[in-house]
Amino acid sequence: MSKILIVEDMANPRKALSILLKKQGMQADEAENGRTALEKLRKQAYDLVITDLKMEPIDGMQVLREAKERNPAGEVIMLTAFGSIENSVDAMKLGAFDYLTKPFKVDVLLNSVKNALAKKAEKQNFHPDDDSFQDIIGHSDGINQVLWVVSQIANTNCTILITGESGTGKELIARAIHQHSYRHNKPMVTVNCVTLAETLLESELFGHVRGAFTGAVRDRKGLFEEAQGGTIFLDEIGDITPQTQKKLLRVLQEGEIRRVGDNHPVKVDVRIIVATNKNLEVEVEKGNFREDLYYRLNVIPVHLPPLRERREDIPLLAHHFIKKFAREIGKETPALSKEALDNLAAYAWPGNIRELENIVERTIALSNKKILQPEDFMLKSPGGLEKKLPEGRTLAEMEKSVILTTLEAFSGNHKQTAENLGISLTTLWRKLKAYESQTAD
Repeated sequence: MSKILIVEDMANPRKALSILLKKQGMQADEAENGRTALEKLRKQAYDLVITDLKMEPIDGMQVLREAKERNPAGEVIMLTAFGSIENSVDAMKLGAFDYLTKPFKVDVLLNSVKNALAKKAEKQNFHPDDDSFQDIIGHSDGINQVLWVVSQIANTNCTILITGESGTGKELIARAIHQHSYRHNKPMVTVNCVTLAETLLESELFGHVRGAFTGAVRDRKGLFEEAQGGTIFLDEIGDITPQTQKKLLRVLQEGEIRRVGDNHPVKVDVRIIVATNKNLEVEVEKGNFREDLYYRLNVIPVHLPPLRERREDIPLLAHHFIKKFAREIGKETPALSKEALDNLAAYAWPGNIRELENIVERTIALSNKKILQPEDFMLKSPGGLEKKLPEGRTLAEMEKSVILTTLEAFSGNHKQTAENLGISLTTLWRKLKAYESQTAD
């Protein structure tokens, strides 16, 4: 039986809608305002939320945000007596399934409800059966919804914004989109925007002409031209400078780039996928990110849930990584004790899948046991530290020491250092910049 939450601050319409849905064989719960709705959403997942827009003090948009965040596979239908194009666009961008203006016909509402529930079922039951999803491990509702979205939009030319915490696998999703698209036989070019200085990033993306700057001894194509006909994936897009934002907006609007130092435009045919662990809406409000660029990028948003919200996938991921690293090292694949598996499933995983992968790799490298126990994984305690701090040393000093020692061990390779530590390249870069400032002072 489908579970539906009706959010309406007027009693008679709410009761009438509840009776109507129950007659259709559905379970209908009621919430007399947005605050009550949020309380109910935090206690259980609904297949569908039908919510009024204008409510005090919590409106329907906030209910929509919470509903999609709590249960990405669920759907939301917005109802309002104050219909406007702006409101409907905002609702759709936040993930609403439909937007109906009061008064509405009963058959129109019921048809919308039927379609919303069918879409929810399709997303929840989606199980990819081809090899192009083989690197994306998991069967949770959250990851199934992501893969369903990928299957629907991969073969379009829409720009895609992938969001999620560091280590959730945003690049894997970008690659799956490219592999499912009609561009799959063309290049996919990946750029980590935060690792390059502003002038270097512009040159890398758009190319340059001879004499454009010191060291530019010849004309050079940029990565947009290298990706011609294919896909370019711009990771950490939230960290690019205003100047680069302006040039990227031109690519999206005009379909052309200008090499650094050149006044002649070059037409490019490239699918753009971007990713960030930042909240770009907040960055827009702070003035750090162009609003017009944000709306150009956020055509189709894809949000990856953190590992702590898809715990049922942890055993699958753990076994996958154990087999992978045992095979690479040339060891017999060990088994996992129930206690070890329980510990892995209960851990918060602040570094998400990347942290799990790194810990499993370290465990396989150091252990020769046939059955892995909890102590073999050296998970951090709830306080965040495996051991007490040495006398007289602060947490910041310990962190700095670990980062610099690891960086030295990998001969200054930032990517390998970040992966070993289970942090993003952005975090590593910022830490190193801070250490340089401390030294200068």
